[in-house]
Amino acid sequence: MDRLQAMEVFVAVVDHGGFASAARKLDLSAPVVTRAIAELEARLGVTLLTRTTRQVRVTEAGARYADDCRRILADVGETESATSGSRSRVQGTLSVTAPVLFGNLHVTPIVTDYLRRYPDVDAHCVFVDRVVSLIDEGLDVAVRIGELPDSTLRAVAVGRVRRMLVASPAYLAAHGSPQRPDDLAQHTLIQPTQVAPYPEWRFAEGGRPLVARIRPRLRTTTNDSARSAAQAGLGLTRLLSYQAADALGRGELVPLLQDFEPPPLPVNVVHHEGRHMTQKVRAFVDLAVEALRANPTLR
Repeated sequence: MDRLQAMEVFVAVVDHGGFASAARKLDLSAPVVTRAIAELEARLGVTLLTRTTRQVRVTEAGARYADDCRRILADVGETESATSGSRSRVQGTLSVTAPVLFGNLHVTPIVTDYLRRYPDVDAHCVFVDRVVSLIDEGLDVAVRIGELPDSTLRAVAVGRVRRMLVASPAYLAAHGSPQRPDDLAQHTLIQPTQVAPYPEWRFAEGGRPLVARIRPRLRTTTNDSARSAAQAGLGLTRLLSYQAADALGRGELVPLLQDFEPPPLPVNVVHHEGRHMTQKVRAFVDLAVEALRANPTLR
């Protein structure tokens, strides 16, 4: 195996978290992948990966080398594309994931614009209310809401969203408004389990976390159904600000306990390609970042 192939194998092991998954990705046998890494470590004279019976971890030297390998492999790919005359073409299939409601409201218009601009690209949207692994599921780009775990993924910040308590004016006229999180025990509560899967809502007071135990009368797996129930006057619910923005603008929902809101959650465009992205990913990330940063519901 030549050096470029060995680099490709090593990056695959790092990105896919193991020898077997890298072998499947590259259509190689596991022994070939294991031997390539061993030969690479022997040639470099350093340990790139540490192995246990359960997992493979990249060492500090290995992480630096992986970044260098990605850059070298990307440079080779760019050179080949330029030589073949396809460098300027945006083509292929782009896959994007986002939360369901956010995807429907804010990502679909970006994808639509992207496809209009680049007729040689197809798109696959995966809108689900769970964190999708770009590497494990073979996706290109994600829009993530919330703090990001440490990883090899690249993230571009595009905005923030608030965690808001809301209710309809009709409900508040009949039952009054809570003044503190402790008052929630006296109200009918609607819990969207994707926003808060546990029987508690988190607030903040004076910069300190404050947890309110709740007993919801309605629990629902979708944020839009929780919003609809609150608009119908059933009770109070907890939504992210972009989920409630239209109803707030129309006066159908009213924000509550704003002085007790926890810190906003970041919104990021995430991808697993570095400085030398493929043209299709670079074009989409540039378009998405521009559009989302201009979105008033993310400010």
